[in-house]
Amino acid sequence: MLTIVNLIFQVLGWAVSAYIMLIVVYALMSWLPGAYQSKLGQFIGRLVEPFLSYFNFISVGPLGFGPVVAIIVLSLVQYGLQYLQYIVLSLLV
Repeated sequence: MLTIVNLIFQVLGWAVSAYIMLIVVYALMSWLPGAYQSKLGQFIGRLVEPFLSYFNFISVGPLGFGPVVAIIVLSLVQYGLQYLQYIVLSLLV
């Protein structure tokens, strides 16, 4: 039972880490002309833009800080998952 719980939390942690990496790649694509129009750019955009739309209100002039805030939020979710894993495992032992 403990290994299943550990596996579930590890998979969730990896999924959050992978999504953070997608956000980083999406933000870096803004530096490359035409990157958003490529097949990879469109695919990553379909995955990332719905979540980033919650944070698009944060900008200073032409600079948008939505990806930074989204990564901070996902990092907090990741820490929350680690803490929840600790609580669940301590209850099961």
